[in-house]
Amino acid sequence: MRTDDVMKIFFKEHRLLIIVQMIQFFMIGLLIWLGGFRNILLILYTVFLSLFVLVIYLAIKYISQRKLYTRLSQEISTLDESQQQLDHTYLSEAVSELLKSQYYLYEKEIIQMKERQEEQFIFIDRWIHQMKTPLSVLELTAQELDEPESSNMREEIDRMKTGLHTILHMARFRTIDRDFHVKKINVNQLFAEVNQENKRLYIRNNIYPNVQVENGAVTVYSDEKWLHFILTQLIHNAVKYSAQQSEKIDIRIIRDKRVVIEVEDYGIGIPTADLKRIFDSFFTGENGRRFRESTGVGLYLTKEVADYLGHEIEVESIQSSGSLFRIIL
Repeated sequence: MRTDDVMKIFFKEHRLLIIVQMIQFFMIGLLIWLGGFRNILLILYTVFLSLFVLVIYLAIKYISQRKLYTRLSQEISTLDESQQQLDHTYLSEAVSELLKSQYYLYEKEIIQMKERQEEQFIFIDRWIHQMKTPLSVLELTAQELDEPESSNMREEIDRMKTGLHTILHMARFRTIDRDFHVKKINVNQLFAEVNQENKRLYIRNNIYPNVQVENGAVTVYSDEKWLHFILTQLIHNAVKYSAQQSEKIDIRIIRDKRVVIEVEDYGIGIPTADLKRIFDSFFTGENGRRFRESTGVGLYLTKEVADYLGHEIEVESIQSSGSLFRIIL
């Protein structure tokens, strides 16, 4: 913080004192003059002595409370900065006590807020697991129904499962540092698992996944569960936004200097105006208004997870021609 900013605050605080003292100097000189002592040098000497005493007082005041004025002229970026020791004057110590009491009050409120938030996350986590049982029962019930009622019911069940899994991963992302395990992953095998899990999604939407992989096993170091989540989200988006307009999506594994995973669809694409914001939380954009199921959570969470894993995510899209999402591992 610049010295002139500190001095500015100091003089603003003592501005009234300086004005009052100047009025007093004028009145003292005037009284001496009216009292018959018509000695200009005496009057000036009296004013000079008074002014000298005022300057000494202000200098002592500034030096003794310099830390306080420096703190008042600075912006506090962290709570710990508010706990820095100030000068040993009554006003400085009073301000220090006030800042400490505010610090402890704020810290107490943060702890209480975190506890309430943790309780909410625990409730969400348990609720999601409880929902799995009735969903399984509904799935068994759907198998006993005739077509097309059975397929329609299982489609809705799959949508509910997808939503529950997204909520569950969003809740777990807050503790990703504790739920994080890097190991060597066979990307080919991971792709096979993801495609197998989404087989009914492909069939229901008449989409053919064209998987193009390098010869031999492609391996990377990452967190398998979270990488699985990223791939699933990108595939779900590709299917959702290309259904009824294209019959295929391309899934590619490219091994160069780095391993690159591409998921490309040939559907409605992303409007240019929305491209910069598709990874913002709860942003749905123009396509989201057309597809009411969009929540703006999937791509946001995908980007957050990719950043945490140290992977890069890129997107290219032309409206009405499709989109290409690229994960660089």
